[in-house]
Amino acid sequence: MAKSKPPASPSASASISTSPIAPTAAKKSAPAASRTAQAVTAVEMGSRQREISVSEFFTKNRHLLGFDNPRKALLTCVKEAVDNALDACEEAGILPDVLVKIEVASHGEPPPPASQATRFRITVADNGPGIVREQIPKIFAKLLYGSKFHRLRMSRGQQGIGISAAGMYGQLTTGKPVKIISRTSPRSTAHYFEVQIDTKKNEPLILEKKQIDWDQPRGTQVTLEVEGRYQKGRASVDEYVEQTIIANPHVKLTYLTPEGESKTYPRTYHELPPSPREIKPHPYGIEFGMMLKMLHDTKSHSVAGFLASDFCRVSPALAEEICKTAKVSPDAKPRSIHGHAAEILYKTIQTTKIMAPPTNCLSPIGEKAILSGLYKQIKGEFYTAVSRPPAVYRGNPFIIEAGLAYGRGPEEAAKAQKAVEQPRAEGEHQDEDQELARVIRYANRVPLLYQQSACATFKAVLDTTWRNYGIPQSRGALPAGPMVIFVHMASVWVPFTSESKEAIADYDEIRKEITLALRECGRRLGLFMRRRDRAESEFRRRNIFELYIEEVVEACNRLKGGKLPKEKLKAQLQKIATSRTGGTKTDEVLGKTGAGPEGLPHSIVVTAEGVEGELSVVDEAAAATEPAPSGSPGPSTEVGPDEEEAATEVSQPKTSRKGANPVPGRDKKAAKLKGKAAQLPLFSGDGQTGKRTSLATGKSGKTRGANRSPRKGK
Repeated sequence: MAKSKPPASPSASASISTSPIAPTAAKKSAPAASRTAQAVTAVEMGSRQREISVSEFFTKNRHLLGFDNPRKALLTCVKEAVDNALDACEEAGILPDVLVKIEVASHGEPPPPASQATRFRITVADNGPGIVREQIPKIFAKLLYGSKFHRLRMSRGQQGIGISAAGMYGQLTTGKPVKIISRTSPRSTAHYFEVQIDTKKNEPLILEKKQIDWDQPRGTQVTLEVEGRYQKGRASVDEYVEQTIIANPHVKLTYLTPEGESKTYPRTYHELPPSPREIKPHPYGIEFGMMLKMLHDTKSHSVAGFLASDFCRVSPALAEEICKTAKVSPDAKPRSIHGHAAEILYKTIQTTKIMAPPTNCLSPIGEKAILSGLYKQIKGEFYTAVSRPPAVYRGNPFIIEAGLAYGRGPEEAAKAQKAVEQPRAEGEHQDEDQELARVIRYANRVPLLYQQSACATFKAVLDTTWRNYGIPQSRGALPAGPMVIFVHMASVWVPFTSESKEAIADYDEIRKEITLALRECGRRLGLFMRRRDRAESEFRRRNIFELYIEEVVEACNRLKGGKLPKEKLKAQLQKIATSRTGGTKTDEVLGKTGAGPEGLPHSIVVTAEGVEGELSVVDEAAAATEPAPSGSPGPSTEVGPDEEEAATEVSQPKTSRKGANPVPGRDKKAAKLKGKAAQLPLFSGDGQTGKRTSLATGKSGKTRGANRSPRKGK
């Protein structure tokens, strides 16, 4: 048997150490292998465990709070500061005056242009009630600290993270502290603080505090220096300010841009929103574990007292009934209810019919204020607003409000009419129809500018069939045309999809209410567009008639030997042409009279002559919600073909062959139809289904068209 050769080198021995013919090398390498494969002991693992503060978590995950890129971070800082200012003013019953100032931060160097700058100084000041000195450091330098999380009432803030997270972002990116000035009354002194956040302990660090002289009698001012990027356009600070004014017309806001431009948005609605009241949780909105905690923490001495005092809409009688159904003694101590008995009690509560929670905890914008905000900020020719009745999801009350602005304004519309249209193929729309509608979303009066596709509001807009209302729409896309869709959700607890509060979760109850509100807006818009299109059709007919009036007058004058009063005949024929083409209503709808068109309830119609009704200025927007004049349709009136023909017959009763008096018996039929068609826009026939009367003879007859049915037996 041949002998094996000794290893030539250490590397060679390593390569054959696993071979059974080299036991010595294998034994030497065993301790090294055992050391690498040795597991970490539980003691070592335990020594690595430590508590993580909420500040540390969000420091590493700041994108969850809306600080994932510099442009969005700049907007988030402004939004959080403005939201706090508006909440404080409204809760104190003060009409808000807010100053927003953004400037490029430069330390001894010439500042770069705003579009190229990377550091900005944000200042937001208000005329609110101010902040007590002891609370200032915790409010601005401690996460999850505030008064809004535990209260079931509508407010912009919810979690107590916003403004302190903005200060934390500034601390991380620039190292600068948050500077606060606050004063509670003209008699008290103003307090100045510079604070930072201790991320390991989630506690404020006070760098400086003192009393200063401040020219403001009351209010708060906060200054942040952050890393960001300023860029105009969609989802920018400029758009946020404009949308804030639309939903908050009671706010006076001054905005100083980084480019040195000053924009002032005056107050257009001089009433504060109704102050929401705090309510107790509704039984339908709690989970089983939360009920167990409430049973342990309650101050009531009996289960029936706990149900009646710690929940809303539960009366003492209903509490007794719930206990009886759950086979629990009403006088039992709440802390003694646990296990199977607590589970039966919870299921009994969920199956008991309980009244919906009260809605005085909400503060909706209101249809008048929505109209005022849309009319002031968006150019259009038709505005409408809808407020849905209160609804409930998971025991939380909420209200959906929707608004709509359509058109490009009288000036742009006039330019479009003067432009010569190029011939288009069948089915091809004008250029303006290719523009997609714009959706502006709000939650508790706060604009939502990001994560649009993930929001229940946007999904409801896509699901609405706008084609039913005369608006072109591709499948799965937004409607096309010059239109702005406004949707606002007011709730005690808005179900946001993340801590950055940028999109509303897709609850079935919420989407249903949004869809119903959008359908109501669509019906009103469709009715307005049908009225306008029919008026334009009648106006074109009138123009055609007027082209031949002069020839008819000359021909009649020649037949009479030149003795016919031409001006009188011409005036009579023009009067007939006007009456047979809708009369003054056609002129009103098209805005060719000083009175303006008849609008719809809770709607504004704008023409070149001005605003419909008494809305000559935005401050008088309340006039838009007054009942519409007689003859105008209701908010949800749908005009069908039969009703249109009935309205046509009322406006144009059949005349006799002589053209002098109506045919006997026709007046009774017209009177019966008048009650049905009194609320419909009255125009003459649209060229297909209506009646036409000859201007020369006064005879009436059916229109020749595709919809005409053959008459049998004649």
